[in-house]
Amino acid sequence: MELDRVPLWRGDHVATKQLVEDFARYLYLPRIKEPGVLLQSIRDGLGLLTWSKDSFAFAESYDEAAGRYRGLRCGQVTAVSLDDTASLLVKPEIAQKQSDTETATTSLGPTAGGETAGPAHGVQTTAAGGVAPDTSTGSPTPPPRPKRFYGTVALDATRVGRDAGRIADEVIAHLSGLVGSSVKVTLEIEADVSGGAPENVVRTVTENSRTLKFSSYGFEQE
Repeated sequence: MELDRVPLWRGDHVATKQLVEDFARYLYLPRIKEPGVLLQSIRDGLGLLTWSKDSFAFAESYDEAAGRYRGLRCGQVTAVSLDDTASLLVKPEIAQKQSDTETATTSLGPTAGGETAGPAHGVQTTAAGGVAPDTSTGSPTPPPRPKRFYGTVALDATRVGRDAGRIADEVIAHLSGLVGSSVKVTLEIEADVSGGAPENVVRTVTENSRTLKFSSYGFEQE
């Protein structure tokens, strides 16, 4: 609402970092306790089913030479952090136009000769556009689809939010969006303190781990 009321757009988009600066600088904008409040509002707006009418889209950056947004996401819950200095919020009509254009280009990709690719010679198509079984040679058996994924990655301890956000967007979101998928994410923390952890840190970390419902945690002498 504030993006359109003031307005705060810089053309067809605005940098998320710029919005944080705007809300901290201009007195006519609502006062917020901390930047995290604004970032959460942005995440909520990105996940709206009615994003094309009520909010905005997200892009990792803008390619001026190509005139298009990189990493454009429309109507998807996206992790946003202050570390993403190039990330942008994009006007919904502009984002929808690029999304529709690229979807059409992908589905009707031209061949090397400039013509729209069609079915290969001798391959029958159904009314829905699918490939019908070739009765002369028998029905081809599609290869089995993989049913399980696993992955382990080390995160930068000083940029956990940034790294975890990228993993959530670029890996977890694709898996959790599949019908019938069940995704489990486990965070493992291992810290070696050569001089030993002081008592106040031991107490704080232990209490916070209990509050955050860690399944296992603790300090060791060696």
